[in-house]
Amino acid sequence: MTDTTLTDRAVLRISGEEARPFLQGLLTRDVLTLKDGEARWTALLTPQGKALFDFILWGDDGDILIDCEAAQADALAKRLTLYRLRRKVVIARDESLAVHWAIDAADKPRDPRLPDLGARWLAPASDGDASAAFRAHRLSLGVFEGAAELGQDQTLWLETNAEELHGVDYDKGCYVGQENTARMHYRNKVNRRLVAVPLEQADEKRQRAALPDLGLSIELQRVEAIDPATLPAWLATAIAAQAAE
Repeated sequence: MTDTTLTDRAVLRISGEEARPFLQGLLTRDVLTLKDGEARWTALLTPQGKALFDFILWGDDGDILIDCEAAQADALAKRLTLYRLRRKVVIARDESLAVHWAIDAADKPRDPRLPDLGARWLAPASDGDASAAFRAHRLSLGVFEGAAELGQDQTLWLETNAEELHGVDYDKGCYVGQENTARMHYRNKVNRRLVAVPLEQADEKRQRAALPDLGLSIELQRVEAIDPATLPAWLATAIAAQAAE
């Protein structure tokens, strides 16, 4: 395979004897049960439950690797350092690894959010850049990520479709933003959703990001106002199930 490196991603390594308990109290997914080589999509939220940073966790022989947006890697490391206090935890960039993607790679793990996203793995960087191809493929499936698309400190975690994309555990205990996130889930109150609509139909008041190169506008819309034709099948099914409850 060639051109598999996602050059717009970076890897942070969280190590030390308290690394897992430290992250367990911060993130939306269960870190204590993460196995070596397993990937989980998660986020660091505001106390109000809004997305600050989303990323993918990987278990690595006791350490945790964070597959994150390269443009936000330093800010994420700084935010984690603020929470660290005196815990025995080391937070550092791992320049020896890069994030890789391919639509079909039978010997590699699937993206933890949605199998149709393709294979995703960590390895030393290779020549070429698959970032644009992955971005187009991801958005064609209605999956959003990163500060620009999610709206940093603007969008509640469940409004990003995080539950449907396996981005939250409800039985792991407390974490930052847990109260509002759990309340929305148990009261079935996800009233707005991030969706992609044709750019010519964009509503600037609801827009999170305009993507002229793909002819798309990412918007936070009320569920009852969403055009069903704009929804990917996985999200349409989830919204229909919510409405039936």
